[in-house]
Amino acid sequence: MADGAINAGKGAIFDLDGTLLDSMGVWDQVDIDFLGRRGIPVPPDYMVKVASMQFQQIAEYTIARFGLPDTPDQLMREWDDMARVSYSTVVEAKPHAREYLTRLRASGAKLAVATSLPPALREPAMKHVGIFECFDTVVSVDDVGDIGKDRPDVYLLAASRLGVAPRDCTVFEDLLVGMRSAKSVGMAVWAMHDDSSDHDWPAICDLADGVLFDFADAPEAL
Repeated sequence: MADGAINAGKGAIFDLDGTLLDSMGVWDQVDIDFLGRRGIPVPPDYMVKVASMQFQQIAEYTIARFGLPDTPDQLMREWDDMARVSYSTVVEAKPHAREYLTRLRASGAKLAVATSLPPALREPAMKHVGIFECFDTVVSVDDVGDIGKDRPDVYLLAASRLGVAPRDCTVFEDLLVGMRSAKSVGMAVWAMHDDSSDHDWPAICDLADGVLFDFADAPEAL
């Protein structure tokens, strides 16, 4: 990347799970173990259904789908306990993510995270992989009234906190539903491949402004 503020006035908004963090396997195992404790096999469409939901929405959906006696708070606490160790010790960054974030900051871009992860999981994970200090702001779907990524609210909040117009923001995301939301408000979108989104990959390739398997290939100019 060339020296100088080539991205001055630009914003980059990053998803965490499946985009900056190679972490989706953690949730696959949580689902297997959580439902396994209750004698329930994981249905093949379950991960697809919950991928864009906010944490409490997932709990409510899971209770309704499987007829569980638990409350949403009980489910979320159980999931947090199951995932916390993995997020703070095992999860890795996607290839060259740290290097790319460092270069973007040096280029003058402002950086944000827009995630569905609660603070108890996202902060340990970001610190573990060495990216916590890279961002100007971190927002979650909880900050926009529990609205999931099927609507653009969380991306718009990130842009607002960065002080950057939506049209000057680029979103890095692995979920098709999130990409559609970001595009609907005029943001550019780069798609990071994740195994969890394989079923949507053709549609993602059609929609995104660019696709990535490695941040070494991410755009220098936003």
